[in-house]
Amino acid sequence: MVELDRDVAAVWRTILNGKGSRLAERILGFDLTIDNVKRILSSNNSILEDRAFAALLRNRVQHGGIMAPGASLMKKGENGNGISSRWYADTLAKRIKAITGIKKRIEFRNEDGLKTIKEFASQKDSVFFVDPPYTIAGKRLYRHSEIDHESLLKVMSMVKGDFLITYDNTTEVKEWAEKYGFEYETVAMKSRQNSNKSELLIGRDLDWARH
Repeated sequence: MVELDRDVAAVWRTILNGKGSRLAERILGFDLTIDNVKRILSSNNSILEDRAFAALLRNRVQHGGIMAPGASLMKKGENGNGISSRWYADTLAKRIKAITGIKKRIEFRNEDGLKTIKEFASQKDSVFFVDPPYTIAGKRLYRHSEIDHESLLKVMSMVKGDFLITYDNTTEVKEWAEKYGFEYETVAMKSRQNSNKSELLIGRDLDWARH
């Protein structure tokens, strides 16, 4: 697994370094109030575990789960529940503990995903799942959103193994996919506002997605 954002990386590093259970217990014991949330999110969080907890909290209580700087806290939220709308403490804790149970099978890297793709590009037994920042909403959603999207698809055309890429459904992305000889399929999705939208699956052979 590869992630460039240092806050998101802190979550994975904490879980995979053997402190997942402690992070899960902290989530279960947190008193979710506006004051407590603001205190956590405004802290320096220089310790890895603190940064991990703050990242999870930010993703759950900020509008749309947006991690980019400047995002605001949810006001109404789902069903008018405000910041508690997406704070599923039990579910989060269970997921963290489940990941802890298989952590020996996961290697995590806090780096640019393109670097890792290039490293394993020549290995036929390497399989990639690539989920880049989308071309339209990426800047609004993520800290690291500026990438050369066409260059990413060009690099993927050089890998020897199989891969699956998810992208926003735009004419530009479709043109790039066709340029490098990829297939694409449109799939339904739900937006953060719970409206019906679509995104693209891109790969060399998507027959499996048509059945």
